[in-house]
Amino acid sequence: MTISILRTADDWWVHTPSGAARIATPATTTGELLADRAAIQAAIGSSETVPVENLDLVSPITVPCRVVAQMTNFASHARDAGMDPRKIPLTFFRKSSGSISGPYDDVVRPGHVRFLDYEAEIGLVMGRETPVGTEINDETIAHYVVGLVITNDVSARDLQLPKTQFYESKSYPSFTPTGPTLVLFDDEDWKRFGELRLRLWVNGEIRQDMTVADMIYLPVEALRALTRFQHLSPGDLVLTGTPVGTALTAPPKPVGLIANLLPPAAKWRLFFKAQGRNPKYLKSGDVIEIAISTDDGKVDLGRQGTMVREAR
Repeated sequence: MTISILRTADDWWVHTPSGAARIATPATTTGELLADRAAIQAAIGSSETVPVENLDLVSPITVPCRVVAQMTNFASHARDAGMDPRKIPLTFFRKSSGSISGPYDDVVRPGHVRFLDYEAEIGLVMGRETPVGTEINDETIAHYVVGLVITNDVSARDLQLPKTQFYESKSYPSFTPTGPTLVLFDDEDWKRFGELRLRLWVNGEIRQDMTVADMIYLPVEALRALTRFQHLSPGDLVLTGTPVGTALTAPPKPVGLIANLLPPAAKWRLFFKAQGRNPKYLKSGDVIEIAISTDDGKVDLGRQGTMVREAR
């Protein structure tokens, strides 16, 4: 059975059927909390609760931590970008943990960014030290990945694409809204991972709606590759890719072939001129909502809601 963890500025909470029960723990980081299972279990049985809506929730993932993300990892997203899903390599990039923000905080667009995009993603939360060389398989993944969380991999496309600069374009403060809930998984819960559905709305309009069944590389395969070279610690976050429906769209193949014959500066000038006619990029005042759950609601990561604003 899943356990839903919430966090406020000063306390950790368990979301129970009667409300939020405070966890009596000295933990100040996600990693420390995950090590205090006795306190979590005690809170589950507590009769002293408060309404969840009365809590001012912050990200359940504390910083600093490692944030690692998979590149193109949904078949629908690959096809939309003009790529063959069967030929997509398993690749990763890093984000600054300074980009992590709360589930209801504003997404702040820097003044020099024109093409701001959204990406609903499932975040894997590590629960144990995972040294380089750790063997992860279907039987052991629940030993290392303790839970899941909603993330939004916000991206400045006009920085990312011309410079192939993922780190900068995805690492500005507020570019990884996380939460509201850290859902702790066990072995049985993992059997339902493939049923999770990612949905994202902008101003009430559905933009992304796809299940994990569309993933190219599932977490076991991704972590098996990642731990060949990357040490992971409790509280670290691994993002698993986004489905079709982002604002970014690839040009028709004939146009792309012609553009590739141009000097890079000219190619990108034409590309972003075309993207400038795309109304789906985020604007100040836009409201982004993300929900991830199984269709029957028995596994539910909650619902995130953020608003875009300009940097002051």
